[in-house]
Amino acid sequence: MSQNNLFKGFEVELFTGSLNSHIGVSAEIEKKFHDFVKEPDNRNVEYITTPEKDYSFLYEKLITPRKKLRRWLNKKDLTIIPSSTLCFKHDIQLQRSDINNVYHQFIQDNYGTSIATSSVHINIGIDDLEKLFAAIRLIRSEAALYLSISASSPFLNNKITKNHSQRWIQFPKTPSKVPFFANHKSYIDWIEENIANNNMQNIRHFWSSIRPNGPKRPQILDRLELRICDFVHDVNLLLGITAMIELRILNLFENLNTLDPLTSSIFSIDELSEICDQNEINAAKDSLNSDLIRWQDGKKVICREWIQNLLSDLSSTADKFNMKHLLKPIYKVLEEGNQSMKWINQYEQGLSIEQIMKITIDDMINYEDESI
Repeated sequence: MSQNNLFKGFEVELFTGSLNSHIGVSAEIEKKFHDFVKEPDNRNVEYITTPEKDYSFLYEKLITPRKKLRRWLNKKDLTIIPSSTLCFKHDIQLQRSDINNVYHQFIQDNYGTSIATSSVHINIGIDDLEKLFAAIRLIRSEAALYLSISASSPFLNNKITKNHSQRWIQFPKTPSKVPFFANHKSYIDWIEENIANNNMQNIRHFWSSIRPNGPKRPQILDRLELRICDFVHDVNLLLGITAMIELRILNLFENLNTLDPLTSSIFSIDELSEICDQNEINAAKDSLNSDLIRWQDGKKVICREWIQNLLSDLSSTADKFNMKHLLKPIYKVLEEGNQSMKWINQYEQGLSIEQIMKITIDDMINYEDESI
């Protein structure tokens, strides 16, 4: 039933380097490949997929640029590093990809290497503004779940941290407090106010777990952008996370009165904002094992249990849209742990961070070789 699905697209950030260090070549990559763009730190590069409804097309669009980049990196004895933070020992200075970029200068002066992370931004197309903001409210209320499934950054500067997503702990959320938007106008007013008072430098300088996106922000919007997920090297898992989000949104559209947090939570929108921010921090620390607060009723729940319950709630919608098979990788994560949990386990067994990354890089290469 792909004709009834929503459009989906991705912004995938990657780290490049050797098997023991981060080496920046993003400026070179941008010149070489039309579908890659450099990030402020040269060790980061990003590729963007065009929107598709069909998951088989999405798979191809996610894996093909990565394989193409890897072939080019191989000639330079470089690789893709799967951690979402600078896991190897590194210089604490930002390695600028564009020394003449004024916005990059602002980022360097104000944030330094805290922004040097890799992630996957998941965009879901919704052109009805009322439904778009309802979806943003719901997915933000449950964003901690998607972070927990994707967590892949327990290491920083050749040390283990106390966090499963060190990336989300260190990333400078901007502005620091983001309200729940009741409608499009409240979003426009808030954006204009924050740019006017210099909380934001420009429309791009809105770094939160989720935000509206579109061809002419803030006026013209056509998609939801979930920005909270760590880098996910397993494309099937990334598509599973995406399918779970899409199903939740489709579920919402059929039940707007009971699933929109604006009307179906015991909390005010200000209270919801605080609860979601705290849930995100708890999930960044302990991922699937974290204690979270349910947005509906304030009850405490273990993250893993919330995900299991949500998957159960989505079962009939998944059947209706023939998407149940896409969710299998998420069940596997619930059973075996996410990437961070596996890495922490390997570290506690005595493997070094370099050894752990080498094993995962080999797994990535084998996965790419086996893909269509």
